Amino acid sequence: MLETTIAAIGPLDESAMTAARDLQARLTKPAGSLGALEDLSVRLAGLAGACPPPLPEPAAVAIFAGDHGVHAQRVTPWPQEVTAQMIGNFLAGGAVVNAFARQAGASVTVVGVGVATPLSFPPEATAGTDPAAGAEVSGGAEAAGGRAVPTGGAAGATGGPAGAALAPPRLVDANVRRGTRDMTVTAALTPDEVRAAIGVGIRVAGELIDAGAGVLLTGDMGIANTTPSAALIAAFTGVDPAESTGRGTGVDDETYRRKIGVVRTALDRHRPDPADPLGVLAAVGGLEHAALVGLILGAAARRVPVLLDGVIAVSAALAAAAFAPDAVGAMIAGHRSAEPGATVALRHLGLDPLIDLGLRLGEGTGALLALPVVTGAVRVLHEVATFDAAGVSEK
Repeated sequence: MLETTIAAIGPLDESAMTAARDLQARLTKPAGSLGALEDLSVRLAGLAGACPPPLPEPAAVAIFAGDHGVHAQRVTPWPQEVTAQMIGNFLAGGAVVNAFARQAGASVTVVGVGVATPLSFPPEATAGTDPAAGAEVSGGAEAAGGRAVPTGGAAGATGGPAGAALAPPRLVDANVRRGTRDMTVTAALTPDEVRAAIGVGIRVAGELIDAGAGVLLTGDMGIANTTPSAALIAAFTGVDPAESTGRGTGVDDETYRRKIGVVRTALDRHRPDPADPLGVLAAVGGLEHAALVGLILGAAARRVPVLLDGVIAVSAALAAAAFAPDAVGAMIAGHRSAEPGATVALRHLGLDPLIDLGLRLGEGTGALLALPVVTGAVRVLHEVATFDAAGVSEK
């Protein structure tokens, strides 16, 4: 699945990009007055191979959740069971990502790909798959089965500018294993486990796109997951761990120093080769990182844009780009995370973030806040009159 997905990823369409630039020049506004929005609209035209490109709607957020063996190194004061508890909060519609998704009219899919705590479901939730929520993800890992579970909760309320009813969040139970191994002691994952998690992400991307999604938004949940993110960023960009490692949930100075040392120890132990993204993910990655790689590659193969969230997403984006450099054409940097590694990763990818609000929550929150900017960039090409059509004189 990984190889066939990579083979389907191609470069941006130059003729569509030229047409978008020409159209931008004829619209009733000074040339270049929309700044980065014009460049974004051109890139999205190249991705779609059409000018104007389709509006990026409806939007679908995919939150991949996993736990980490490196939690044992005391890189965060938060207990590991919070990962599973927050999954429950997502499904009940009570997290920040749910509030922002309702505002944006975006669906929310939560994918348990490496959660250490067994996920329990009420009897009515395990009865079957809600057809309106999409087909079941099959074979996320041989032992996991990939079960899609419909849930209720506050997110069933109306949302989005038009007040359309949103389906409640759904859970895809596709655990590859119950958390990674401690990367300071041994490889976090085996290559087969990485492939399985990537496959989960590819399948989720395909499901969401087949259900009509016009843009995918990355989300994540995993206590201690900024530590493997820092290791991935250092491995792929070559920066020192002190540059790629941040304070995550806001750890104190002692924990922060320990966290940098943990990242350095893991990298010194494994010496991951950035030319081998599968090996890098196996050595120091997380299952949610690998699944996000799959989501990005799956969307790029279908020429659907992916709106990246924070440091976990951009660390996964580095791996996706190492697998398929043309996949960067499908990536949009939603925001600049306050985590220093995010800026390092975005610079390496050549992506400029759309917003910079000092966010460091994750979940997909920054991507959701950036979504109207992306939609606006495309809507200009659809709806703004040309000078000729409007009868407006040019300079």
